[in-house]
Amino acid sequence: MINGLINVYKEPGYTSHDVVARLRGILKQKKIGHTGTLDPAAQGVLPVCLGTATKLCDMLTDRTKTYRAVLLLGRDTDTQDTTGETVFADEAGALALEEERVREAVMGFLGDYDQIPPMYSALKVDGKKLYELARAGKEVERKARPVTIYELQVESIELPRVVMSVTCSKGTYIRTLCYDIGRALGCGGCMEQLTRTRVGSFLLEDSLKLDEIEALARAGQIEPHILGVEEVLADYPAIHAKTEADNLARNGNPLFKNQVQESASPQEGQGFRLYDSGQRFIGIYEYRTDKRWFKPQKMFLS
Repeated sequence: MINGLINVYKEPGYTSHDVVARLRGILKQKKIGHTGTLDPAAQGVLPVCLGTATKLCDMLTDRTKTYRAVLLLGRDTDTQDTTGETVFADEAGALALEEERVREAVMGFLGDYDQIPPMYSALKVDGKKLYELARAGKEVERKARPVTIYELQVESIELPRVVMSVTCSKGTYIRTLCYDIGRALGCGGCMEQLTRTRVGSFLLEDSLKLDEIEALARAGQIEPHILGVEEVLADYPAIHAKTEADNLARNGNPLFKNQVQESASPQEGQGFRLYDSGQRFIGIYEYRTDKRWFKPQKMFLS
C-alpha cells in the first residue's frame, strides 16, 4: 500500500469523488481520500491522501487556498456560476461600468466578510444537503459565515469579464464572491471559470493529471511523485520525547513539558511533530496550556 500524498490536477467534468474512485483503480488500493471538494466544472489542485496519510484529510482541508477566477458580470444564476439558470440579467449595465469602479468593488471584499453559502452547496441544513433541497425547488435561509480574503488581485478587465486571483480561508465560496461583487456593482455577476492554483504548499505547476498518474503507475515510476506525511507537515515544529517517555509517546499518551527534550515556550493549541528519542516519527501533538502537556491529535506510528 502506498502511504503519502499526491498532487492531482482535477480536470473539468470530474467530481472530487470521481478522482478518488479512479485513483483506487490506478493504484490498486482502497484507502484513499481527497482534501476538500472542488466543483465539477472547476479545475486545478486537489491533494489526495493515500494509505495512512488519509488521517491528514481534515487537516489539509483547513489550509489556505488560492484560485484564479473569471467573473462574468451582468448575469445572476441560481447556482452562482454559468452552469445554472439565469435569474437576472443586465449585460448593458455591466458593459457600461468604468474599470476603476469594478476594481474598487472587487477590492472591497479584501479582508474579513460575512458570506452566505449558496443553495447549490454540500452544506447541510436539518440533515439535508443544500443542493438536494435546491434541486427539489426549495430555498432555505442560510446563516452568513465569516470568511477571510487574504489576497485579492484583479489580473485583467475585459467587460463583462474580470479575471482575478483570490487567496482565501477555508469555507470560502468563490462562486458566492463573484455573486457578491456583481450585487455590489448592481448588474449581477456569476463565476464563469475557476482554477485552484494552490492548496497550502501544493502548487498547480507540480500537479499531475489522472492520465499522467496512470502512465507513471504502469511504468513503476509513481513513488517519486508521492509526498511523505512528514514533508507535508514540515511547517509544524519538531519536538522529541525524552528516552524515559518513549513508550508513553508510542502508545499515544499525552506528554508533559518535562517529558520532551525541547525547552521552548509553546502556545495554546500549537501543533508539533512529535518524534521519539530515536528520531522515529510518532504523530501530531497539540499543546494545552491548562495541563501543560502535549496532547495527541493524529498518530502516524505504524
